[in-house]
Amino acid sequence: MLLLDLTHTSHTQARTGVQRVARALQQNLGAGATAVTRDPFLGAWRVLESWELVNLAKSQGGKKRGTRWQTLAKWRGRWRRVTGRTAGHALQGEYDGLIEPELFSAKVARDLPRLGPHVRGPRVAVFFDAVALRFPELTPSGTVAWFPNYLRELLMFDGIAAISEESRESLTGYWRWLGVTRSPPVTAILLGVDGVKPVPDEQFPPAARRPVVLSIGTLEGRKNHGALLEACEQLWTRGLDFELRLIGHVNAETGGVALARARALQAAGRPLRYDGPADDEEIARAYAACAFTVYPSIAEGFGLPVIESLQRGKPCICSARGAVGESARGGGCLALDAVDLPGLAGAMDRLLASPAELSAFSTAARGRIFKTWSDYARELTTWMQSLPRR
Repeated sequence: MLLLDLTHTSHTQARTGVQRVARALQQNLGAGATAVTRDPFLGAWRVLESWELVNLAKSQGGKKRGTRWQTLAKWRGRWRRVTGRTAGHALQGEYDGLIEPELFSAKVARDLPRLGPHVRGPRVAVFFDAVALRFPELTPSGTVAWFPNYLRELLMFDGIAAISEESRESLTGYWRWLGVTRSPPVTAILLGVDGVKPVPDEQFPPAARRPVVLSIGTLEGRKNHGALLEACEQLWTRGLDFELRLIGHVNAETGGVALARARALQAAGRPLRYDGPADDEEIARAYAACAFTVYPSIAEGFGLPVIESLQRGKPCICSARGAVGESARGGGCLALDAVDLPGLAGAMDRLLASPAELSAFSTAARGRIFKTWSDYARELTTWMQSLPRR
């Protein structure tokens, strides 16, 4: 039996990549893992309660990315702590290993050693990306300030499972730069995707309906929505008839400019739809209704929306570089050396103007075979079994 830290994920309905991975592990490890949280009100680690498990099972897409605790749970934890009744509610027993799939906070990091007596096997953390180091100007300032400490705290684990070769190289390179001589092994274990059937091979919708171009992802600096919006405006000005549909949260610090531009285009009468975050069912319908997707991100640890689009037989315009480029290789993507205004406009024009080429990309997408989340969980736990405790 493994321990799985879901301190953040069990208290949010956000649909970020981190939460997708954490929820997928909880679902696919099943009875092989016990989900736990650091309860700041109890002052101890404990097994998730029923209301937290219900939150994990809900369709995702909440309006806020932060955590939310039930008022009753807060008071119950405080009362048990004040009255000294934590022993019967704190984590008990021993486990075969620990998986940390979250970007844990400094407070969680300080309490991770308290799990030591309960874990006799290897402790593994999932590493997502080093975007905060590589592109601080595109990252919220709080994350930039906290991130170096997080990378140092990863040294306490027995192994690190990076989600791409790009992420693995970023982490090991940073540790070399720090002069770390004794670091845990780092391997790249690529993420999985939900098992869905590709949509039928359709050309454009009937002439009475305009094609929909879909872009899913948080509106934030590194996702590069500004360039996408300007590319669409250029094509609309030239008379191309299509709808741009955006789905995702807005990062208040780095995504405000893109949101304001989207609102201005809507006010000008452009066919642009912004839905904010959406649940799984709505996202599935959005994929089914679109002609193709665009993922204009400059830097990623993996780029889940790329393979989720391809899994559904929908071509994706994206970067040919970095971790996204790793996902794009194999077919179905119109991959660009530069995800800038000219590159995005040219690629979209190309697919909108040629149904035959769009169909060829769709065929290539449907021909790819992707790892499932079950495969990912199995690969991760198999690798864990090879690790000694450091």
